[in-house]
Amino acid sequence: MSLSSSLLSKLRLVTVDVTGTLIAYRGQLGDYYCMAAKSAGMPCPDYTRVHQGFKLAYADMSRRHPCFGHAAAMPTAEWWKVCVRDSFARAGYEYDDDTFERIFRRIYATFGSSAPYTVFPDAHRFLRWLRRRGLAVGIVSNAEYRYRDVVLPALGLNQGSEWDFGVFSGVAGVEKPDPRIYEAALEAAGGVAPAEALHIGDSLRKDYDPARGLGMHALLLDRFRTAEAESWRRSGVPVLPDLVAAREWLDAGDAKDKEEAEHVTAR
Repeated sequence: MSLSSSLLSKLRLVTVDVTGTLIAYRGQLGDYYCMAAKSAGMPCPDYTRVHQGFKLAYADMSRRHPCFGHAAAMPTAEWWKVCVRDSFARAGYEYDDDTFERIFRRIYATFGSSAPYTVFPDAHRFLRWLRRRGLAVGIVSNAEYRYRDVVLPALGLNQGSEWDFGVFSGVAGVEKPDPRIYEAALEAAGGVAPAEALHIGDSLRKDYDPARGLGMHALLLDRFRTAEAESWRRSGVPVLPDLVAAREWLDAGDAKDKEEAEHVTAR
């Protein structure tokens, strides 16, 4: 895998995706929906059916009211209430209003906490390493305000120690793969030029392509050995297994750059 030897020395900003890059879900989403239904005294729905129902409901809500209802000034809780109810309905489960309200309150509270998430063990160290190098670190995520205000801090990923600023779709009103979310990050970092920024994510469509299209550097993580990753590699995309490898990737270029500089000086 090649790397421009001077990339690290040219960077002023690194932007990072969240889910799949810094954190992951504990278990399946359907598990949490099922537990919420059981807590309300209802039979446990089929985990897989609810999970599939959620994916369809979420995609539909994202089309009708993107960025968690930002343009329609829809409250975040209301957006999720419609999505969760539709998730159960698509899985074949209907509840009366009082029962659904109890189920929804538990689901909404759960996903507004650290409970369903886990931090990858290399995340804190990598982000702090970047900041020690004098680089600005920005979060770029298709997420609503609770990621910024509650979830990330509860996981120990704090603004000021692990990251400097965040651009969250539910707050900014623009979401990946729209390149404007990356433009917003460059602006938030003080007007950094695209060529001075690197984006790290786990999606070719949402992370790599829009960042590169804007002129940023980019690389992808393949933490779960997905089938698509091999085709990404064949097309020339830098694909790494984790943030430890990402640091080595950046360090290798930096070390080569210093070695070449020392060689020129010695002549």
